[in-house]
Amino acid sequence: MTLLEQEFISKIEKHKGIIFKISKMYMTEKDDRSDLFQEITYQLWKAYPGFRDESKFSTWLYRIALNTAIIFLKSEKRRSFIGREDFSNNIIVHEDYNDDKEERLSKMYKAIHQLNPIDKAFIFYYLEDFSGKQIADEMGISEGNVRVKMNRAKNKLKDILSQNTK
Repeated sequence: MTLLEQEFISKIEKHKGIIFKISKMYMTEKDDRSDLFQEITYQLWKAYPGFRDESKFSTWLYRIALNTAIIFLKSEKRRSFIGREDFSNNIIVHEDYNDDKEERLSKMYKAIHQLNPIDKAFIFYYLEDFSGKQIADEMGISEGNVRVKMNRAKNKLKDILSQNTK
């Protein structure tokens, strides 16, 4: 294993929770989540040689992971992973969260799945405690626009959750 591969795997292991959350927000089925997790990892690996430490690794990862999820969600045909590099030997493990949180998380993710891809991204940034400025930088919009769109996304999510509890 090369030094670049070791470095990449170490960073992905440290931040794999982000990839898991995005996969769960964008895909309802376990197999699809696993496919998206692998696709995000693959896209990160392809882009990694171009990562220059000009931003934090997690910021770079968020951008690629969210863009990959949106593209993956929109694609009509799931991509085949045959012929792609095999990461199974590098042991980037896809783990589930604790079962005691699963019921609450399940309800939240079901509600999130009803949002459009852009609203999902706003909710993800909100759940990750990004500031308005950070979200504006990531999304390429003004902080004022972030506040408006974030409030709309949160209100849509609240409406969906309240409808599901009736």
